[in-house]
Amino acid sequence: MIMTSNGPARANIRKGNTVMLQWLIYILLFGVSTCFSDVEPGPGGTPVQINSDKFKIEGRAIVPGVKPQDWISAARVLVDGEEHVGFFRQDGSFAVSDVPSGSYVVEIVSPSYRFEPVRVDITSIGKMRARIVNYIKTFEVVRLPYPLQMRSTGKHAYFVRRESWGWTDFLMNPVVIMMVLPLVIILLLPKVVNTNDPEMRREMEQSMNMLNPNHELPDVSEFMTKLFSSKTPGKPGGGGRGPRGGPQRRK
Repeated sequence: MIMTSNGPARANIRKGNTVMLQWLIYILLFGVSTCFSDVEPGPGGTPVQINSDKFKIEGRAIVPGVKPQDWISAARVLVDGEEHVGFFRQDGSFAVSDVPSGSYVVEIVSPSYRFEPVRVDITSIGKMRARIVNYIKTFEVVRLPYPLQMRSTGKHAYFVRRESWGWTDFLMNPVVIMMVLPLVIILLLPKVVNTNDPEMRREMEQSMNMLNPNHELPDVSEFMTKLFSSKTPGKPGGGGRGPRGGPQRRK
């Protein structure tokens, strides 16, 4: 009967199992640490990932001709109102952390300068897309570069300049126009239209009679004829009062 010893073989098997278990634990720990570790931004504006569900929105605000130190102290970065608030660095850049995936409107609030809002879309894998905010035509997408480059459009206008009075305001008054325009027409119409032409005068009389269907009102054609006609010669044998012909008898 041959006796074999299995002691060294079992020890080797146990040692191999222990090493394999250690490697499995290392791989598991490495995977967990990779999921919850921060990812630094890479070239091309890759978003900063704080954890598996939170991201960071980055950008820079520019005011042409003004140093950032002169206005950033009173300015803030708002994401979806005041859900997320960010502050500026000395160079005018900003970063808003702990932003979950979704679509957000990024605004810069400053008491001195105006900035156009920008919409930032964040996917579940951290891919970001910046576009112009359009509340009327929401289906139109105009892409913007990322990280954000938000440029000021000018200063706020808190006061309205008082309107000054001018001669044009007086001349363009409806009451003045209603008074002056008929007078100008009456003065210029005789010079433009030849009123001595009998056919033209007859047409004017007919048009005035058509505009005056009520015969109880004064005749407009007669008024226009007297207005535009020249001195009419006196009728022979008129009814003007004067001394009758023939010698007067003495009493």
